[in-house]
Amino acid sequence: MRKSGGWWLVAGGWWKGGPFVLRYGVVAGFMLLAIFGTQAPAVAAETVCVQCHGGQPGKGGKPVPLWRGSIHAGNGISCHDCHGGDPQDAANAMSPARGFLGVPKEVDVPAFCGRCHVGIKDDFLKSAHGRALGKGGPVCTTCHGSHDVRKVTLELINEQVCSRCHPFERAARIKEAMRRTESRLVDIEGQLIKHKGQGFDTETGEKALFNLRNRYHRLFHEVDTTRVQGESTAMAGELDKLQQNLDRYADQLYRRKLAGAFVVGACLLAALLFYLLRKTYD
Repeated sequence: MRKSGGWWLVAGGWWKGGPFVLRYGVVAGFMLLAIFGTQAPAVAAETVCVQCHGGQPGKGGKPVPLWRGSIHAGNGISCHDCHGGDPQDAANAMSPARGFLGVPKEVDVPAFCGRCHVGIKDDFLKSAHGRALGKGGPVCTTCHGSHDVRKVTLELINEQVCSRCHPFERAARIKEAMRRTESRLVDIEGQLIKHKGQGFDTETGEKALFNLRNRYHRLFHEVDTTRVQGESTAMAGELDKLQQNLDRYADQLYRRKLAGAFVVGACLLAALLFYLLRKTYD
């Protein structure tokens, strides 16, 4: 690096502004690299399972495109994470000695999925759906699919899916109760983020909201309409308390702004009086 008339020769190119600009330009470059270079989505790597099945026609290749569009693939979860086996060795990919489990029987699906989704499995087994396991009742893949697994939202509760086994009326009431709760959870979360940015201590509210979200998510596998509506009503009461605290934050902010406006107004008035007094002496 050498200087010539205010320009600096660095790595074969000329830079204007001296070492200060150069130093902070390099720092900024590393910061951008750290931010954007470490936030790539955790997309699942191509395994020998995907390579082999991806080239198969018909039934053998069908799971691959479904899996590619799933939340599992987006979160870096591939075939071996569920089915076991060796994802790097084609000869032993389906070897029981390497942990290959294959496709579970229908009655074993909740336990199969529950290896990762432990709490959800427990909620499912306690529900009317879970109690009908092995008696014609649904399993995880009935509603969520086996390979095209989608992100869990209220849209999974829909007439097309639910009416395959029973009328949609009960599920519609459950969905509406949960929709109201979710709407308030999202709204209050937005308010907490806003007030935190304004300097308020929102830690207590954030913890309360976290607990309410967990209670809400545990209702996704509950099919007892009365219980869902009752729990939704109870959560509405707790959300009301959270909203009252947020309203107090808004009131405090209004008072701050009012006090600030008063101080500014007083300063302007004092400046005007000083100006007039000075004019009088002049």
